[in-house]
Amino acid sequence: MKKKNLVRRYIVFLFGLFISSLGVAFVTKASLGTSPISSIPYVLSLKFTPTLGVFTINFSLFLILLQIIILGKKFNKIDLLQIPVSILFGYFIDISMFLLTWVNSDIYVVKVLYLLIGCVILGFGVYLEVIADVLMLPGESFVRSLTIRFGVDFGITKVCFDASMTVTAGIISFVLFNAINGVREGTIVAALIVGLIAKFFGKHLAFLTKLLIPQSTTDETTEHKENTNNLVVTIARGYGSGGREIGKLVADKLGIKYYDKDIITLTTEQSGNTEHYVENNEQKIANSAFYNFYSQFYYEGAESTKCDKLFNVEKNVMIDLASKGDCVILGRLGNFIFKDYKNALHIFIDSNIENKIARVMKRDNLSENDAKAKIKRVETERKNHCKHFSNREWGATSTYDLTLNSSKYSVDEIADIIVSLVKSKFNK
Repeated sequence: MKKKNLVRRYIVFLFGLFISSLGVAFVTKASLGTSPISSIPYVLSLKFTPTLGVFTINFSLFLILLQIIILGKKFNKIDLLQIPVSILFGYFIDISMFLLTWVNSDIYVVKVLYLLIGCVILGFGVYLEVIADVLMLPGESFVRSLTIRFGVDFGITKVCFDASMTVTAGIISFVLFNAINGVREGTIVAALIVGLIAKFFGKHLAFLTKLLIPQSTTDETTEHKENTNNLVVTIARGYGSGGREIGKLVADKLGIKYYDKDIITLTTEQSGNTEHYVENNEQKIANSAFYNFYSQFYYEGAESTKCDKLFNVEKNVMIDLASKGDCVILGRLGNFIFKDYKNALHIFIDSNIENKIARVMKRDNLSENDAKAKIKRVETERKNHCKHFSNREWGATSTYDLTLNSSKYSVDEIADIIVSLVKSKFNK
């Protein structure tokens, strides 16, 4: 990384750190609790002389010490930068608390408003820290150390860590005050929505990301050796529409490679997962609302979800295969991955529900009701998967070069249409 770019990233990170401290202060000033990571320092500051910022510094240093103990020789020396960052963050919090002395109300609705404003500000600060991509704060870094040492899932561990901080703060509060102070509904709200807000900013502020960190938004395809002379035909399809059969036929007629199961095999080899896992987890997100909530705990720069990792490995496999020669690639958001390839043709195959049910009943030996339910389930998973990774609507005609209805044309006729288009457009 060039020195100038690294300096830019640290400036963005420090600005994000201050914005985050402002968010923490706003949430705290709402008097409905504070963020989970700040809950223990906040409760202690209510009883003892040191400020919230000073207790935050000491708590952060304690978490850094735990990281060193847990990781031992695996502890990266660069992570010692957490120490000055923690000190700076603590002072930022105290400065922010001072700047927000005017935030004080006994009206519950106003408190809720302050809480939500604080969560938005905190989410924006987290977004800036993430795009800077230079350092993690002690809370997230501590969770990462547990995942490295014990091989546990980051998202689940992060949830447990936040919950344990909140419960511990509640116990300390009860011991000190014989009541629960400093941990309230605002703590839960902050835990639930700050990550989602940060992800929202990440998705919808691409222009700002490009402005602040230009290299971070360089088109991902430029990271790979792209052979622009190779033909790539991507075929997406409704479940039960015959897209796989059509894809194979197109490849045969053109005399080029066809990739479907090969992608699963190569992804298995490169991801370290079993073939069964890859086959049962690619191209699908069952519940988008739950996934968005779960994945927010990965957004703070530490890890990718298993689904994200799988998609990235599979994407690289597909790009590598396309670089080796002309090919037909089935599904897996090929129209998104190869959207900037000049010699790419993107096809979507669909059919009416009656034809899809009949094909799935015959192929999978299912009853009519079971076939209909399976089609609905698989297509919902594909829609969620498409929306999450491409921010596009699955099956939207504007994202394909050609959409064909297999209930009106035979498999051979559709294959011939595609082949004819390829030959006329790409001189193949």
